[in-house]
Formats: sequence, C-alpha cells, structure tokens
Amino acid sequence: MSGLSIENVHPGSIAEEMEIVPGDRLTSINGHPLRDIIDYNYFSAEEELTLEIVKGDGEIWDVEIERGEDEPLGFIFQAPAPFKCGNKCIFCFVHQLPSGLRSPLYVKDEDYRLSFLYGNYVTLANIGREEIARIIEQRLSPLYISVHATDAALRERLLGKVGIIPIMEIMEELVASRITMHTQVVLCPGINDGTALEKTVADLASLHPCVASLAVVPVGLTRHRKGLPFLQPVTKEYAFSFIAEWEPRAAALRQEFGEPFLFLADEFYLKAGIPFPPLESYGDLPQLENGVGMAPLFLAEAATVLEQAEPLTPFRATVATGKSPYRFLAHFLKTLARKTGVDLNPVAVSNRLFGTSVTVTGLISGGDIAAALKGRDLGAALLIPDVMLKEGEGLFLDEMTVDGLEDSLGVRVIVVEATPQGIHDAIRQLSASLSPCSSWRS
Repeated sequence: MSGLSIENVHPGSIAEEMEIVPGDRLTSINGHPLRDIIDYNYFSAEEELTLEIVKGDGEIWDVEIERGEDEPLGFIFQAPAPFKCGNKCIFCFVHQLPSGLRSPLYVKDEDYRLSFLYGNYVTLANIGREEIARIIEQRLSPLYISVHATDAALRERLLGKVGIIPIMEIMEELVASRITMHTQVVLCPGINDGTALEKTVADLASLHPCVASLAVVPVGLTRHRKGLPFLQPVTKEYAFSFIAEWEPRAAALRQEFGEPFLFLADEFYLKAGIPFPPLESYGDLPQLENGVGMAPLFLAEAATVLEQAEPLTPFRATVATGKSPYRFLAHFLKTLARKTGVDLNPVAVSNRLFGTSVTVTGLISGGDIAAALKGRDLGAALLIPDVMLKEGEGLFLDEMTVDGLEDSLGVRVIVVEATPQGIHDAIRQLSASLSPCSSWRS
C-alpha cells in the first residue's frame, strides 16, 4: 500500500486540528507520492502544503495547510520496514548467530535510507542508478558506507556478490554532488589488509573531504561459523603490529588534511594491551558509534568524575562488564571506590553464547551473566551497563529480562548508563536509598 501509515498525532498539533487520526494514511504532499519518511521530510519543507489523506474507511481527503516556518505538522509514522541485504559477506555477524536470540537480530538490513536517518552502515551493493539519483536529488547526506576494499574483485569476494557497481564509481559520483560520507573497513587478516588496505586507504583519502572519515575495525568471529569460510582472527600480536604500522599513517593523514581522517577501532588497542591515542586525536568523534574513541572518551570522562567524587554511605556492589573494557573499567572503579568509600567489584563476564573470542560488553547475554555470577555474594546490587539491553525494552540478547536476572541471582539489578557519570550517579542514588533495614525488593 502506498503512502505512510500514521501511527499517532501530537496533541495540539496541526494534524490534530485537521482531524487526522491514527490509522489514516498520508499518500502525497503537493502532488508528490510518498514512498517513505525521507520523501515526507523532503516534500513537507514548504509552508503551503496540500496533503492527500486516505481515511480508515477509504475516503480521500485533500487537506490544505498553511503553517509558520519550521512549525511541525505533528505526524508520528510507523517505522519503515528496512530493505533486506542481498550480500553474503564472508564475515557477516548475522550468519554467525546462535539460535534462540531476539528475532530482529536475524534480519540483515541494507538500507541507504537508514544510513541517512540513523547512521547505519551499508555497502551500497544492492542499489541501482535510480537510488543513486535519489540520494543526490534529495541530498541524503551524510551516508555511512561499508567499503571493506576499493579493489572491485576483492570487494565482490568479501561481499559474496558479483556484478555490483564498483564502490569507487558510486562514491566519485556522490563526491561530485558534495555528499558527505563516513566509511569503514572490516579488517580480515590475510584478505583485505596489506597492499589491499593501502589501496583502499589511498583511494578513500583521495576523496577527502567528502569522504570525511575512515574507520578500520577488526573482524568479529563467533564460535558459530559452521559451513562458513575460514577467517583468521585478529590476535594480540596482529593488533600490536597493525597499530605500529598504521598509527603513524593515520597521524600523517591527520597532518596532511588538518583534521583526523583514518581511525583504528578501540578493539585493536584493547587486544594489543597498549594505551590509546590522546582523545584529541579523534577530532569530533565521527566514528564513535562504530567503536572508535569510546574507550578514550570513557577515560577522559572518568578523570572528570573522579575529581568530583565525594564520600558516600558505604555499601558493596558488583559491576558486570565484558572482557575488553575490564582493564580500564576496573582501574576507574578502584579509584572511585577509594574516593567514595563504596566497595565496587568489577566482573568480566565470559561470553559463552558467542564464544570467548567475543569480548565486547554489548554482546553479553543475560544467561551468561547469570552463569558467571550464580552463587556469588554480589553485595547490595548488580550494576548492568545499558548497552547490554535492547533500548526501551529491557531485554538481553537471549531475551532474558532484567527481572528474570534478578530472580536468578537474588539481587537487585540496576541498569546504568555505560559512562563514568552513569556509574557515579547510580552509586550515589543507591547509597542514598540504602538503610540497615532496607530490602532490595522494597
């Protein structure tokens, strides 16, 4: 069905005044048919609008609106169904998932619209000339592009798809229209590193500043790779040598461009066990959601929190984390404990669901936490970073709930923002709420 389904309208809005209600469909604006929310945003920018609304009973309304500059119409639309991915990437994480997880995790999306709207990375291997023209016409910028390799044959091998438009051809066309792009390479040792990576970095750097950043992230491998191509993991030794080779090149590009361009994911430094670059070398953190600069930002924020921390009513609590950030999180908690008088015990939870090679905090399941902490004296509470849970639903990857984890461990579970300030705020609130006769269920 064409148009956008209206899920709700804001009270007091233009939409409510026009008696538009949930269940109606907005099918066109000023005669332009609507395919998705991007069309809506693009065509609704004018102050004088004619909306075609299909009511729930099929009646068609033509609604004329005059509004003030930047005055919202008040529509809330259903989230768009993402375009499905037609790639068979040799490193695809979805192909490495065990059974029994939340069903949306098994959906492979490859949607340039979601790249523009939410910063999702896409390969652009599943679009044609019509979509490219739309990106240019509607100024869908910035985009987040998974390049992996600029050599066309190697890229087809990595994506498991042949006959695709060469990525440099697409990106050069976008550059000509001044579309900003952030890019990434998932590094597979022995495949797209070495001379292949040198070519990729040089090609993408030649498109700067429209290609605004490039992150190199290590391939993630789980223990569920039956029937999939063999891939070498990024080991401690590999990460160490990779940083030694590429950190100076990143610095050279930073000097050439006058701003950071090439970023190495935090995971390389965590695996190698060496210090991170200074936070200022990450610029305005354009690749933060891609795991680049999160740890340096945490450390910088930790220093600020520790300066402000004051003594609290003593108690003891446990803090769950993945193995990757354990070292610097434990150091922060030790110092915070000394400043506040609160006994904070960090526990690095081993990932049994995906395999011990997966060490990031966000991929820890509720079942793994329960197994790791069962029978332990966890103190007054267990603090869980919010990155372990599905936003807004309180579900772990394995669909265990926070309440279910509380029941399993017999301790209060508190979800905290995964930042130094979030941890500090949580222990201050918990300290204030505790009394000698209080119960965690009260």
